[in-house]
Amino acid sequence: MTSENKICQNCKQKFVIEPEDFNFYEKIKVPPPTWCPECRHLRRMSFRNERSLYHNFCGLCNREIIAVFAKSSPCAVYCQDCWKSDKWNPLDYGKEYDFSKTFFEQLHELLKRTPRPNLEGTQNLNCPYTNYTWLSKNCYLSPSTLSSENVYYSKNIDNAKECIDCLEMQNAELCYELLYAKNCHNSIYLAHSTDCVDSAFLYACRNCTDCILSSNLRNKRYVIRNIQYSREEYEKKRKEILNGNFSTLSNLKEEFLRIRERALNKYAWILKANNATGDNLTNVKDVFQCFDAYNVQNLRYAVRGYNTKDSGDLYGFGTGDSMSELMYEGVNVGLADSIDKFSTNTHTNNVDIQYSDYCRSSFHLFGCVSLHSKQYCILNKQYSKEEYEALVPKIIEHMNTMPYVDSLGRVYKYGEFFPLELSPFSYNETIAQEYFPLTKAQALEKGYRWRDPETKHYTVTKKPDELPDNIKDVDDSILNEVIGCAHEGKCNEQCTTAFKIIPQELQFYKRMSLPLPRLCPNCRHYQRLKQRNPLNLWHRICTCVGAKSDNGVYTNTISHFHGADHCPNEFETSYAPDRPEIVYCENCYNSEVV
Repeated sequence: MTSENKICQNCKQKFVIEPEDFNFYEKIKVPPPTWCPECRHLRRMSFRNERSLYHNFCGLCNREIIAVFAKSSPCAVYCQDCWKSDKWNPLDYGKEYDFSKTFFEQLHELLKRTPRPNLEGTQNLNCPYTNYTWLSKNCYLSPSTLSSENVYYSKNIDNAKECIDCLEMQNAELCYELLYAKNCHNSIYLAHSTDCVDSAFLYACRNCTDCILSSNLRNKRYVIRNIQYSREEYEKKRKEILNGNFSTLSNLKEEFLRIRERALNKYAWILKANNATGDNLTNVKDVFQCFDAYNVQNLRYAVRGYNTKDSGDLYGFGTGDSMSELMYEGVNVGLADSIDKFSTNTHTNNVDIQYSDYCRSSFHLFGCVSLHSKQYCILNKQYSKEEYEALVPKIIEHMNTMPYVDSLGRVYKYGEFFPLELSPFSYNETIAQEYFPLTKAQALEKGYRWRDPETKHYTVTKKPDELPDNIKDVDDSILNEVIGCAHEGKCNEQCTTAFKIIPQELQFYKRMSLPLPRLCPNCRHYQRLKQRNPLNLWHRICTCVGAKSDNGVYTNTISHFHGADHCPNEFETSYAPDRPEIVYCENCYNSEVV
């Protein structure tokens, strides 16, 4: 089988379906996609709201809850206790399939009338404001957090404790503003660094202790600006550099940006890999265009997950100790699932689930919502095994002969993920806005819904420029202040215009000698997001030209295998060709830093 060129139904751009893609589609018995990989990412992400939370009421017990669904949402919502209880039966919302309507019209009606949980997650303690969180304690506004404790204003955190304002981090404690970091302790402002302790402002460093404002270090101690010092010299300079003042910290952040611009970058941050393309991957095999994943194999076009094999087109997948497999076009799916296609929030021991939402421990479902431990159901109606197996092929044929067509003329036959119009959220409520940011005008032009911010009923009592420069001058009275965000709502970062400091946060800043932030949590979050590379790959050649990088910024410290000639190695990288970073192949990078 050969590659095939297609025109994306959404963006009208060309994309390629590879032979390995066709093999996968044949294995799971689905037609090839009509949307390009990037548009498929966007479409899935438009169904995942992580951080837009609202006060609401449980539709069953009527107690006040925090939910991803606003009061104005047409969706029925229950608190998690009621949703998991036997006080209601989701089969009561089922209806017989109607061949006079499109499948997605009927599914949309079921999605609106069947109760769904206010938040996603389980086995948490005191985490009422955190979504997509499992096995965690005392976490606050930190979505996609697993097995963590006392984590605040962070995202995509696994096995962490006492951390604030971090993104994509594993196995860390007492850390602040870490980005793509693993196994770090008592450190601030680290990026793409591993096994670092008592350090600050490090980029692409490994196994470093007591190091500051440096890049590409290996197994170092007492290093500042890539210069080695004695312990006594280091301690003296450290006190001068990290003095706890906000004004000083702002200057250090600017210096750190310049350090990153001059640093070496490996073409991709991939470790322990065999036949892998993408970025931020660890312990992977046969992986194609995947990002932020570990312990996976035979995976394609997937983002943020682990413990999964033989799957593709996923976001937020495969958590838990058991492997999930044969999943396709899903959001928040996995946890020992098998054959899960075109679904959202379906996980925990499911088998053969299609076009479903919030289903658990079930078998053979098609177009179902909020079912627990059920089997052979279609649109929440119970069938016998024989009836189910006879009806599903007829529905698939009906989806192809009478497809759903959205307001922009996009056609949804069997094999397409949910139409964007079925999402219960506006575009800017979802993580699609984080990966593919749009203005309101751009979103509306593309046919997406947009939610304007709610009217604020608070008064700012402390402007950001009125805050003390040093945390030593801050007392507990700050907990009563409403602090204005320095962006004043003039950005495109879901700015809340004001924020408060919570007690745990203040204790952390004092313990770490960190000044108070001047931006609201949303704006801080978007500042971190801007430091990520896109979910795209470009074919490039190594920028090592012999003795130096091709931009002349970096001078090599050792002779490479290609001598004085330009390195011939080519690769797939998430660094676009027009970006200024120095991007080396793995061979040249390792020659310099290992």
